[in-house]
Amino acid sequence: MTDLRAIELAALNSATKYPSIATYHELDPKNGNLLDHATVFTGNVYLTEKVDGTNARIISFPGGDYVLGSREELLYARGDLIGNPALGIVDALRPLADRITPPDAGIRVHYLEVYGGKITGASREYTGSRTVGYRLFDAATIPLDTLDQPRAAISSWREESGQRFHTEDELALTAKKENIELTPRLATIAASNLPTGIEETQDFLTRHLATTHVALDDGAGGRPEGIVLRTTTRTVIAKARFQDYQRTLKRRAKH
Repeated sequence: MTDLRAIELAALNSATKYPSIATYHELDPKNGNLLDHATVFTGNVYLTEKVDGTNARIISFPGGDYVLGSREELLYARGDLIGNPALGIVDALRPLADRITPPDAGIRVHYLEVYGGKITGASREYTGSRTVGYRLFDAATIPLDTLDQPRAAISSWREESGQRFHTEDELALTAKKENIELTPRLATIAASNLPTGIEETQDFLTRHLATTHVALDDGAGGRPEGIVLRTTTRTVIAKARFQDYQRTLKRRAKH
């Protein structure tokens, strides 16, 4: 059983943060436009809906203790009388965290998108009545002794893919076991069938995701954010957002 009081929270926060995901087409740092270079995939590629909400974490320990966090900070530990109310994450995820099966060893992190309510400007695309929902999009296992390293070393370890993320099959089993809905699985395609051009990719997005699959009520606007592409083992992962392609093509049309 892990004693949360003995854990350095800054180290825990760093070790369990979700790493940045690159865009499918490289972004030009000078103007935010997409460049023509696309991420290279091999084998089969899973397409999942990218939900526009806030990134959240359930960090579970042997014995049943857990910590809830946003993308950047820790918000609540099991048994706290007062939690940080930021973005409604604690209220949305505490009932789920209370019932999740604790790991036998190490730290398990469930990464979820909390969306709807008044969380982002796009919330109206998912709800007309400020309903809040969540979807599981990733999970990772982290050795407890990772927290013994200096904070700079933990950060480097994380950015160099030190976190052991679940494969697609493992993630599906986790979701089934814990009765958590995954972000929608849209298709599985061969990497050789992925688009390479900017305009071609915009058409690809529209074809595979014309409207969101995670609307929370009949009042939802329905416009989706984009698609996440990942290999079966999750060794390559990238995101493609409608707004990036629309902005780039609009600017190119003016020149």
